[in-house]
Amino acid sequence: MAERGWDDVSVQSICERADIGRSTFYVHYDSKEQLLEGGLDDLRHALRRSCSMDKRERFDVLAFLRGLIEHACEQRRLFRALIGRRSGHLVQTRFKDMVLGLVREDLERFAANWRRDLAARCLTGALVELLAWLADTRHPVRIDEVEHQFLRSIRPAIAGLEKAGP
Repeated sequence: MAERGWDDVSVQSICERADIGRSTFYVHYDSKEQLLEGGLDDLRHALRRSCSMDKRERFDVLAFLRGLIEHACEQRRLFRALIGRRSGHLVQTRFKDMVLGLVREDLERFAANWRRDLAARCLTGALVELLAWLADTRHPVRIDEVEHQFLRSIRPAIAGLEKAGP
């Protein structure tokens, strides 16, 4: 995907790269879209596991953020393909939906209303843009500084949820 873009990746090319037969692929997945979903589910679960193992004191909303930033930096080329121009609408949408699910889970402690939904969508958009910037930037960045700056910038939105009524 990093080389060709999502639309030009075929099940056959996936099988060739993985050195497996098409029949083996279809035993596990119905389509390349299902493979994508499985990969995003694996990432989501890994991020949640890393949150529960991370004992550092930190802002308790978006606890998965550090792991996602680390993953984006380690897999910069893949992230460029995931959320860049060559990814295709489907990949961008599925990735954004995965991030939105993580954000919504972290905001569940707040009263369910339009403010919480709006905050979840705004935070997701900002986070996806942050990851796109990380994938493209040539500036040397430290993960802890990026995390800290992002969390500082979203504190007012979270504080607004804590104070907001229905």
